[in-house]
Amino acid sequence: MDPYAKPKERKVGAHRPKTRHLPHATEPRTRREREAEKEAVAAERRAIKKAARRHLKQRLLEELEENE
Repeated sequence: MDPYAKPKERKVGAHRPKTRHLPHATEPRTRREREAEKEAVAAERRAIKKAARRHLKQRLLEELEENE
């Protein structure tokens, strides 16, 4: 993702929305299922970020204790 891209240019490459060229009647997932899947991905990303912050904080505290 290009950090200097305009808002509408950000969803390119691997991050672009997946388009299915199928009629709506053959779509296997309902709107609620798609929203639930999207929310699950967002929750997983939040958990990863939270774990990373916790890990970095722990490493920082360990380094401070070593320096004392």
